[in-house]
Amino acid sequence: MCGIVAYIGFRPALPILLDGLKKLEYRGYDSSGISLLDSGKMKTAKAVGKIRELEKKLEQEKMEGFLGVCHTRWATHGEPSEANAHPHLSANGKISVVHNGIIENYALLKKRLLADGVKFASETDTEVLVHWIAKFYKGNLSKAILKALESIEGTFGLAVICEDEPNVLVGARRGSPLVLGVGENESFLASDVSAIVGHTHKIVYLEDNDVIVVGREGFEIKNIKDKSVSREIQEVDADLELAQKGDYPHFMLKEIFEQPDALKNCMRGRLLLDKGNAKLAGLDNSLKELRSIDRIIIIACGTSYYAAMVGEYLLEEWAGIPVEVEYASEFRYRNPIIGSNTLVFTISQSGETADTLAALKEAQNKGATVLSICNVVGSTIARASNGGVYLHVGPEIGVASTKAFNAQVTVLALIALLLGRQRRLSSVQGMEIAQAINSLPAAVEQTLKLNDEILEIAKVYFKHTNFLYLGRHYHYPVAMEGALKLKEISYIHAEGYPAAEMKHGPIALIDANMPVVIVAPKDALFDKIVSNAREIKARGGKLIVVTTSDCSPLDEFAEHIIKVPSVNNALMPVITSIPLQLLAYHIAVLRGNDVDQPRNLAKSVTVE
Repeated sequence: MCGIVAYIGFRPALPILLDGLKKLEYRGYDSSGISLLDSGKMKTAKAVGKIRELEKKLEQEKMEGFLGVCHTRWATHGEPSEANAHPHLSANGKISVVHNGIIENYALLKKRLLADGVKFASETDTEVLVHWIAKFYKGNLSKAILKALESIEGTFGLAVICEDEPNVLVGARRGSPLVLGVGENESFLASDVSAIVGHTHKIVYLEDNDVIVVGREGFEIKNIKDKSVSREIQEVDADLELAQKGDYPHFMLKEIFEQPDALKNCMRGRLLLDKGNAKLAGLDNSLKELRSIDRIIIIACGTSYYAAMVGEYLLEEWAGIPVEVEYASEFRYRNPIIGSNTLVFTISQSGETADTLAALKEAQNKGATVLSICNVVGSTIARASNGGVYLHVGPEIGVASTKAFNAQVTVLALIALLLGRQRRLSSVQGMEIAQAINSLPAAVEQTLKLNDEILEIAKVYFKHTNFLYLGRHYHYPVAMEGALKLKEISYIHAEGYPAAEMKHGPIALIDANMPVVIVAPKDALFDKIVSNAREIKARGGKLIVVTTSDCSPLDEFAEHIIKVPSVNNALMPVITSIPLQLLAYHIAVLRGNDVDQPRNLAKSVTVE
């Protein structure tokens, strides 16, 4: 999503700000901009497109200074344009604001400002915000912001500077992440730790309704009611090498091939092979409560939702607990029924997904214990939860999630094993499952050797405009996730369906121009999906089948067979998802698309 970086200190701000913006490119954006206080005067530059377009402008418009804010924008109000790009300035050009989030009552505020004679240069809600702050400015920036925020409805992460206060940087947050980086006689504000961790590992995570006033030698945090609050300075450990592409052409391909090590890191210290059990430190405080639950709700969005669907099958099969999977965006606006023995899990790679965070709060308001599965340590969802489990797979830079999806499934398998051993699994069964989970990294590594074969399949189909993905039981969510991957990065229309539902409508689409990807490992439902495949073939469809190496009945009539190693049936989604990731990747590359930053998408979706 949109990115914020701000700096105050003794070093030239421009290279620090631009470096921070580049660290946030993976989040997705369509324009960028920067404001600096240069010799006491506010200077601003904006550009549409990649940050390199902003750098070209800055080569012509020399800017120097030690205080500045910058931003990458993902369009919400108004098209991508220089006028709509951030920062936005007050009418006198003295106050500059960068903003993540949405001001929901901007139209009402704009009407009031227009009545005051304010002229607008953009279509954005953020320009309304800067004029609203300027309305209350009487020589003290932080007081003006506090006064302005009293009437603001919606979400925001803000960084604000003022020409008349060259030694002050002000930030504020509500529902959109903002962190402070503490250095020696310098400070940083950012929407993501990754933008500033190269300069400091001392981080303050701001909470909702915090307003922070940052000087060159310190900071003060107040709440929106102007009362001082205290926030802990935390040490973060970040491996910057993990955020580099290395020899890979794209982050997405690197992250697909990182999956054997990612899964090892995900399960390290958690899988008790000798006991046939799992130990998850983030759930320790909830172990007694876990024994009494009789229902689980899993809340997620996008790829995390499909991982949750796999988790539903795992938890019901191994632990015998009824599970419901909910889209966070729907859950938050319902009146959900949550009993005293209902446990809620939220899943989010970034830990900042706005809908998931709102659903988490709704569940807590209903009295539920909420545990979360996140990748980003210290993220808002992780901190707002009652407990949970980190993925520990390192930064995922590609917008289309790959290693995080399979790590989420692996964590859900560990949770299902833990709950299953509490309830219904014998020690022997537990040890068999634990060994099966432990075998996943080796099986993934073997599956990745199919990369060249999948590239050749992609060469046959990359010009097609429609795909259908089918699967049954555990592989229905895999089909959905495979279709999503293709849509996200190749811009090809693709649909995922339960294979048995094909006859209830989608079969009308089948012809010689419709490639159909079937996920069909050898399992109890294999004969059923073979029948579905025959129906497709009889109507001229082109079949791409992902199956197991011990299976041959589909060989005679499928155009392409991708044979993957066999593991425990319940864990096969970790394996069968990988060919679909690679197929989507290669098709997108062959179509000339920006694989890591696909159009219109953002890595961390912090707006509704």
